[in-house]
Amino acid sequence: MDIKAQQSKLANNFGRLLRDKFGKGPEAIYVSISEPYVLVYVNGFVSAMEQVLLDQGQDLTVKTTREHLMATLDPEMRGQIKAITEMDIQHLYYDWNLENKTGVFVGIDSERSDERDTSFEGKDEVDEEIVRISEQAEKCPDQVHSHMMNNRTLVVFRSGILVPIEKQLISLGFDETLRVSKRQLEGGMLKSSTLFSEVLNAEVLDVFVDWNFELDNSVISFILKPNES
Repeated sequence: MDIKAQQSKLANNFGRLLRDKFGKGPEAIYVSISEPYVLVYVNGFVSAMEQVLLDQGQDLTVKTTREHLMATLDPEMRGQIKAITEMDIQHLYYDWNLENKTGVFVGIDSERSDERDTSFEGKDEVDEEIVRISEQAEKCPDQVHSHMMNNRTLVVFRSGILVPIEKQLISLGFDETLRVSKRQLEGGMLKSSTLFSEVLNAEVLDVFVDWNFELDNSVISFILKPNES
């Protein structure tokens, strides 16, 4: 099965899974495969009940509920990826933009995890900006790998980013509180930066960020709209 067929099959399967778990599937699903990454971008993904909660300002309730549902979805999604692409995904990174009704799921093939970087115009500037924002929000990462999956999808992997107080909070069971706080802080900084759109010659439609606290790493995903030349 070629990559386009794999992407199409995963999109269909994930749409069905999300509809079964959330009661409503996304209006659109875009799957990108560029080893070692698989990225799933969903659009128009808010159920009627979630919209009622969002209208009442209950964003945190919606996010918390989705965290619990994702705990059951994660193994199924990784299993689908393995069956269709033979990529061994050990952990799914995910994040939501409730205002845009969008979301992202990112998996990394553990057997090819060292094959992350790709060359693209503006790479050095992107990496430097990621380091700058990381230093402001937490600390300078031990490693930064950026990978342009296609002209609409950029993934940045960071490792060695947690500071001692964060590790202590995680050990005390405050990992979800920390995740929400970091998403608001760091996600806001990433979205407010104008450098990414300038050096990538593209409009940044969405920015997502998630962490694997156990492994002390993070994935940032940029959804882009290339400027017309």
